[in-house]
Formats: sequence, structure tokens, C-alpha cells
Amino acid sequence: MSMKKTAALLLSGMTLVIAGSAFARADNAAAERVAADRLLVTWQAKDPVDVYLSDRMDGDIASAKLISAKDDDGRAEFMTDGIARPYVLLRDSRDRSVVRVAERVLHLEQGSNFRDLGGYGAADGKTIRWGMIYRAGGSAMLTAADLAQVQSLGLRNLVDLRSDEERVLAPTKIDGVPYSAVGYSMSALAAGMGKTPQNGANLYRNFPAMLAPQLRIIFGMLKRQEGPLEYNCSAGQDRTGFVTAMILSSLGVPRETILRDYALSTRYRQPKYEMPRIDTTVYANNPVAMMFARFQDDPKAAMPQPLQEADGRPFLTGAFEEIDAKYGSVDAYLEKEAGVSKVDIAALRRTYLE
Repeated sequence: MSMKKTAALLLSGMTLVIAGSAFARADNAAAERVAADRLLVTWQAKDPVDVYLSDRMDGDIASAKLISAKDDDGRAEFMTDGIARPYVLLRDSRDRSVVRVAERVLHLEQGSNFRDLGGYGAADGKTIRWGMIYRAGGSAMLTAADLAQVQSLGLRNLVDLRSDEERVLAPTKIDGVPYSAVGYSMSALAAGMGKTPQNGANLYRNFPAMLAPQLRIIFGMLKRQEGPLEYNCSAGQDRTGFVTAMILSSLGVPRETILRDYALSTRYRQPKYEMPRIDTTVYANNPVAMMFARFQDDPKAAMPQPLQEADGRPFLTGAFEEIDAKYGSVDAYLEKEAGVSKVDIAALRRTYLE
């Protein structure tokens, strides 16, 4: 590795995904930490690439800093210090086309599963803009450093997908951002499933009806261009996974990519940071609190579990099957239940794809 490839790069994420016409697929490049303060970025390109650093999601070459010129081996290693979230621009040295790169996951001290939807290949050969739509787990245990990093994202809206009980047991620490939620009880999910609801495709069949009000709020914000926005549940995988699937579907992201993004929760969840420890003596008469306390006492629940049935079928397919059976397609579902018309979908793609 030459010395010119080592530079101070303000990186805090664990993974980068690169998208654009210079590469075969949006997931053909990635970045991995090779040490606590170093990140290795790899990519594929036919021509040498000039690597630039910007501190803005909409930054251009003119305002970015050149950190590696005519890099021709598809890899560069950088120092990291985690001060801010960087946006890396890769410029093809021959045709001057530029590909924007950003971290997929925010590397938070006490956060869980906080991810950017940017970079995925979508409709008409375009990709989703970075820094506009975030999905996450609960944010009740974020540190001061975490909050500073979240603040740097410039969020304009936060939508909490959690139940009434969860929002009381673990209120978000993200202040100063307009906040929306739809009231419902966790007992609605547990109904007919015993004291503790079991995750699976059958549970997901409830989501299209249960989360329609939240989808209407989120898509309303997206249509009005009121982003960047973040939405979350507790784990950032189930309810958040369903909402993400609907957003990605509306932007023309292939189903296989949606399912790959969904499966990333098993890798990036940090269950111990999703909800503070519940004192069962205080909440002895609160059945929902006691349910979460049982999760906290279960060693299996302390580790993210694969989101799939025994036969390997992703739980999320239960929601898709419910939609197909009742509405015929995701587009028809979104139009009827979330107020997203074909005209709206075209406008969303103009706004959130590049």
C-alpha cells in the first residue's frame, strides 16, 4: 500500500457500498475495518479512479478534497477518527464520471442497526441517494458522541414505529427533530400468540394492515421532500424491515436486494442497546414490560437471530404474500393504504434516485 493512499478520512461506519454506472452492481464494493482506526475501501473499475472526500451528502468534486489520485488497484486504506460522516467521491480518470460513496451503517457506541438506504440499485439504472432515508433500532441508550453523530445527519423528521408501551419504557434520546408516532398497544401483536409473540412469517402478515397509518405518514414526508428522515422500531428489523421493504419497492429496488438489506439486521443489531434494563419490581403489573424483561433474561435473545423460517424462507415474505393475496401488488397496496399513486411513485424516483 503506497503512502499516498493513507490519509486522514473521517469514517465512522463499518461498511461502505458503492453504486453507479462505473460498477457492475451496487454491492460490488465495500469497506472493512482492518484496525480500530483504519478502514480498507475496495471497488471495481476499468480505469484508474481519483478518490475525493466530502463532508456533505451533496458535495461535488469542486468542494471535495483529493486524497488519492489515479488509484488503479481498486483498494485504498485510510486512517479513521470518527469525527464526522464522510462522503467519498470516486471519479473515473478517463470519462470523469463520478460515483458517490457513503457508509451503510453508522458505527454508534450504544446504538443498534442504524443504516442508510442510499446506494442501492433502483429503477431505470439509477441508485438511491445517500443521506436521505435512514432506518434504525431504538435510540434510548445513545451516548453524547452518538447523538452528535446523529445530529450531523441533519434529520428533519423522525417516525417511531414502536408501540405505546415501548415508547414509554425506552423513550428516544434524539431531541430537536420533529417526531411522529401512531398509538397502538404491543398486546395487539401478542394477541392469540401467548404471553410472548413468536417472530416469523405469520407475524409479518399483520404488518400491512397494522403499519398502514405509519406508512401514510412516512410517504407523506417523502412526497413533500421533508427529509432527511429516520424511522425506527426497537430492533430495527421487523416493523422497520417491513417499512423499508415498502420504500425500496416504491423506488424500484429488486426484491432480492430488498431481502439482502433485510437480512443485514442479523449482522448489525446490538440488542443490549435497544432498551434499558427493565426493573421487574417496578413494572410487575405491566404485562408488556414483563414480556420485554423475559427477552432481556433470555440468552438467545441477547444475540441477533436469523430472520428466516427453518426452511430458510425470510420472515418478510409473509408480508409480501399477504399484500399479493389482498392487493395483487405492492404498488396497489401503497396506493390504497398509503396514498401513494403512480404519479407519486414517479415523483419519488425523481427526488430520491440519481
